[in-house]
Amino acid sequence: MELPVRSPVVASRRKTSYKIETKDLAYKSSSIYDDLKWELLQKYFKKPTKYILNDVSCEAHPGELTAIAGPSGAGKTTLLDILAGNISSSQVCGHVLINNHPIDTKQFRRLAGYVTQDDALFPSLTVEEMLMYSAFLRLRCGRKEAIDRVKILINELGLDPVSGSTIGEGSNRGISGGERRRVSIGVELVHDPSVILIDEPTSGLDSGSAFGVISHLKSMAINRGKTIVLTIHQPGFRILELLDRVILLSNGFVLHNGSLRSLEHRLKVSGHCIPPRVNVLEFAIDVSTTLIIQTPKPSTEQVMIRQKSEKDIKFPYANSHFEEIMILSERFSKNIFRTKQLFLTRVIQSVLSGLILGTIFVNMSNNKGKLALQARLGFFAFSLTFLLSSSTEGLPIFLQERRILMRETSRGAYRVHHT
Repeated sequence: MELPVRSPVVASRRKTSYKIETKDLAYKSSSIYDDLKWELLQKYFKKPTKYILNDVSCEAHPGELTAIAGPSGAGKTTLLDILAGNISSSQVCGHVLINNHPIDTKQFRRLAGYVTQDDALFPSLTVEEMLMYSAFLRLRCGRKEAIDRVKILINELGLDPVSGSTIGEGSNRGISGGERRRVSIGVELVHDPSVILIDEPTSGLDSGSAFGVISHLKSMAINRGKTIVLTIHQPGFRILELLDRVILLSNGFVLHNGSLRSLEHRLKVSGHCIPPRVNVLEFAIDVSTTLIIQTPKPSTEQVMIRQKSEKDIKFPYANSHFEEIMILSERFSKNIFRTKQLFLTRVIQSVLSGLILGTIFVNMSNNKGKLALQARLGFFAFSLTFLLSSSTEGLPIFLQERRILMRETSRGAYRVHHT
């Protein structure tokens, strides 16, 4: 596969570009007991504060592919969660800037796309349907324009051959792992965000599929001027050629923020000799403990991340309440009808319960007096028991779709009212 090249029609397709920058960012682990003021317990059981991120200063530029790398537990996903606004700003010290301005978390969630490590998709929907419903929920346009946008996106992601295939899950085989990853990315790209944040896009993929995913991201960064930040654990040589900037983390510290060439130079200056057939980034991760620069611990006086007041700012949703209900109902119906065994079981259960109750209480209208009252109460009790037992069928659906619900509502796809 050839490396992406800059398109001659870039200027006409680009939207507003965004530079992301962090300054003196710090985040410490917390627990539900942190706010308790039990002096006796604190005296004997107080643990030293552990910072997951410590004095992190880095940046990501539009039109570039920026990778956050480091060993397991270095703080890669935590940093990405902070950038995506998934961690409350009250827990974070330091500054997160967008185009040199303080971040507005609620607004940034709308203009950015965040792809988590787990592929939260509906297994019974086709690739095209999955992207289509995401477009209906997030685009402020008619259905025809949304369908056209999905067709363009499918072509850009190289999903044309499998657009009509079901996604599948487990024993119900569907599309491949690399194609699932591209669908997850497509769900967040459907509204054409200017900033894309992706957690471990190559996780669980073979080298060919991993290179294909990163190559598509590189093409979007070059040709659309997007700011793309991803986390990566063990990159291959071909993937390294696609990276413009690397943020190397270890134990919450930033060891390097720049190009691979400058990282290689720094390793050599530090007295390290990179073995043959070992890529620069993989070697840097292995020797990261020897590159740590001691940095003072963040003090309690550090400035917490400040945001604009969100109470007076209104962010319109793409659809009205009624339209959201119709779109979600249509999607839910397709999922229910396509799980044939479960749907058939529910139908048979309802029919049998109705026949049994109808047979028992068939002559209930002929009864009078106290006997009629008892019969009606019995019928009511049996019906209520059946309805209550049927309500538990929603629990598996909730558990299955919970991650999708959290992802869609956090990115402003539709309204959820809390009581």
